[in-house]
Amino acid sequence: MDESKTTAIKKDAIAKGDYFRVKILHSNSAEIVYCTGDFELYQGDKVIITTRYGNALGSIQGKIVNIEDKENSDTFKKFVRKATEEDIFRFKENKKRENKAFGICLEKIKEQKLDMKLVQAHYLIDEAKILFFFTAEERVDFRELVKELVAVFRMRIELRQIGVRDESRILGGLGVCGRAFCCNSFADKLMPVSIKMAKEQNLTLNSMKISGPCGRLLCCLAYEYDTYCSIKKELPSEGLRIAVRGKNLKILEVNILVKSVKLVSEDGRIFEVGFDDFYKDSRSGSWKIKAVLDL
Repeated sequence: MDESKTTAIKKDAIAKGDYFRVKILHSNSAEIVYCTGDFELYQGDKVIITTRYGNALGSIQGKIVNIEDKENSDTFKKFVRKATEEDIFRFKENKKRENKAFGICLEKIKEQKLDMKLVQAHYLIDEAKILFFFTAEERVDFRELVKELVAVFRMRIELRQIGVRDESRILGGLGVCGRAFCCNSFADKLMPVSIKMAKEQNLTLNSMKISGPCGRLLCCLAYEYDTYCSIKKELPSEGLRIAVRGKNLKILEVNILVKSVKLVSEDGRIFEVGFDDFYKDSRSGSWKIKAVLDL
């Protein structure tokens, strides 16, 4: 889901039938929520929402006034209720317990020599249950680990294997741009990103420069991809040859940011022409150049 298309946030009241963005406090990830109750909610209010792992405490970031797929509200998280003082107190107490639970689980993993990396321990807000999130290269048999953890905590235990992008979303951090990770700060979906997106934007295909700390391609490569594709449709493509006063020029590069096209002549000279100097001949359908070039 394209962040630029889906959301525009306002600070006014949120009512039944509205959509709003919530920051999940235990993971710092963001979710889009559909309001089903007769409540008046505002930015900053604490709420309980349903996630795929159970109910969670979150903070409202704002009302969403433009969103795609409104009819398909099942894809969004469900609003349960406004958080009470007791909910907030329990959340704070759980955070203290989570640090201890993390240490115990980590020790058990080392004892059993399991090839897995523990990422987070999380007590559900209103259930006697602990979730342990971990990453691993291969599938891990953690049945004995679960038995030992149940014996220690005397409550339901669930281990969840997650991907490296989910790990970054949970832990957070700063990207190469100096800002907080998109996945951790505002993105409600982990969008698929491909190397084609980097190519379309004329980016250097250096894995270090176009990859995030998670080792995967930067999420932000997807943000402007559609815009680049749309603009390029209205321009001649790279590799195309254009006849100018009886001579052929080949397009080397289309630079969207500076709005110019770089061409090379048959004798190797380089010319740079602005977007506005290109037009399509109405009769032949071929591209022409208005600018006067010193050929």
